[in-house]
Amino acid sequence: MNADPEVMEHFPAPLSESETVDFIARMEFSFEERGYGLWAVEMRGERALIGCVGLLAVGSDLPFAPAVELGWRLARAHWGRGYATEAASAAIAFAFDDLCISRLVAYTSARNSRSRRLMERLGMRHDPREDFIHPRLPAGHPLAPHVLYRLEARR
Repeated sequence: MNADPEVMEHFPAPLSESETVDFIARMEFSFEERGYGLWAVEMRGERALIGCVGLLAVGSDLPFAPAVELGWRLARAHWGRGYATEAASAAIAFAFDDLCISRLVAYTSARNSRSRRLMERLGMRHDPREDFIHPRLPAGHPLAPHVLYRLEARR
């Protein structure tokens, strides 16, 4: 999944096998350190990994830090079937109900219409005044313009 150029279209580059191993290690550390991270997503009754969805601590270099991000990545074969919406909704419930987090953010390249539609389906709100240039991308990179969406805890 992380090596698929289509899945990674809105990231700087696909990940190598060693980068994916590092990514998994960071998620495991996040669970140990914070009690949340990205969960592996499997089809009910099957053992095949179809993606990951969950919560991440936002890097301190981002203009809206500190914050907790709602994130997802699914293998291409599983796009458009509602799995990301279902899993992200469960992550939202966990964040608000179990962790008592008061708000979540999600962000993506301004070009990533699929993720933006998901953010909107989840009830997240976009304020164009909060859009930003991602600080970890080179100036002028086509993926540098990013949009920020927010979701407040249900009252």
